[in-house]
Amino acid sequence: MDTAMMIEIFGYIGSALVVVSMLMSSIVKLRVINTIGSVISGIYAVICGAIPLALMNTCLIIINVYNLIKLLKTEQDFDLVAGRGEDPLVRFFLEHYEQDIRLYFPGFEAKDADGKQAYVVCCGGNPAGMIVGEVKDGNLDIMADYSVPAYRDCSVGAYLYAKLAEYKVHTLRYGRGLSDAHVSYMKKMGFVQEQGAYVKQLK
Repeated sequence: MDTAMMIEIFGYIGSALVVVSMLMSSIVKLRVINTIGSVISGIYAVICGAIPLALMNTCLIIINVYNLIKLLKTEQDFDLVAGRGEDPLVRFFLEHYEQDIRLYFPGFEAKDADGKQAYVVCCGGNPAGMIVGEVKDGNLDIMADYSVPAYRDCSVGAYLYAKLAEYKVHTLRYGRGLSDAHVSYMKKMGFVQEQGAYVKQLK
């Protein structure tokens, strides 16, 4: 393979990454992949002498890095609101995302949350995620632990688990059926298997 062909393939890879980034539901993943694609495309543009294209990609890199820094500091914009499953906001959230929640928590129904405890994480005043379950003696038996697509970078979970201690919750437990995707998330967040359930002790 000659050098010209390798350079062309390099350019195609950069373009492909930029396109793929637009398919990401997570804003953080979108920014990261788009930045990588823009770096590759920018280098390709410089090699080919396409200065306008190189300048455009440089601007994209600066914009992405700036927004990534803001996104990685979003913890200060998070708020935790405690409620009940039958509260209007909680019920609306659970019904609105019910189908998507079922992908991770098979058999979940919004009406089953009535009478249960709900903790809603908001970012900039907008609901970003929620954990619903039954609390007894500091143990939270989870029905659903869900983040909206734009916040599936573990930031909601990390904030939520850190704040639950303020509500006298010290143990999280999930003993129902789970999708493989959510099992992976729970392991990443420090849950361990105990007697057929996933358990996390909060600090």
